[in-house]
Amino acid sequence: MSNKIVRLPAAQQIPRIMSEMEAAAETLQEMGWGVSVFGSARIRPGSPYYAVAEDLGARLARAGLTVIAGGGPGIMEASNKGAYEAGGRSVGLNITLPREPHNNHYQTHTLQFDYFYSRKATFVMHSAAYIALPGGFGTLDELFEVTTLVQTGKIPHAPIVLIGTQFWAGLLDWIRNELLTNGLISAGDLDLFYVTDDLDAVMAHIQEHCADCFTRHEEPSLPIERESNVV
Repeated sequence: MSNKIVRLPAAQQIPRIMSEMEAAAETLQEMGWGVSVFGSARIRPGSPYYAVAEDLGARLARAGLTVIAGGGPGIMEASNKGAYEAGGRSVGLNITLPREPHNNHYQTHTLQFDYFYSRKATFVMHSAAYIALPGGFGTLDELFEVTTLVQTGKIPHAPIVLIGTQFWAGLLDWIRNELLTNGLISAGDLDLFYVTDDLDAVMAHIQEHCADCFTRHEEPSLPIERESNVV
């Protein structure tokens, strides 16, 4: 038996979306700047990518960085687990889904969302870098949301790291051959991605490009229009 989808009026949804974002902002303000990790819920323990994500979470935590992940199983669980067991701050942005009825248990701070809109906005509220491991439509949605925001200047420039050179190669070739060749993106847009399988390189890249981010004391912020310079 399939679940019936009910479309509530926007007037009923907006207050809930706002409350989810307000709760997230209060939590992230305590955390400081962090790193968002994206990846599939379907990758199981025992997968090489699960092990990489767990190691990544631990390295980020030992570097004093808050790990912000989706809160579900798979890559999300692995990165949360790595940070949690390393004694770091492990934030789970948990989404209510029939296919993922349980959050993972490796979260020092748990946020619950009914709406993808507020959840995706939370990923960019207080993240100074973004890391994507292999994933499906949800991971691609998060990855291209962040890439578009950086490309258009809606959020400050930030490292966007793709772990899994073989996995991402086909997508990057398509972007290069179709989007770039047809003038749909600029040549420099491909430089928004840093692609590697080396976690040492990942950490060095983040530290190089975010050296000042993690010492700043700013409140969580959403993408905004840039103010015009007053002459």
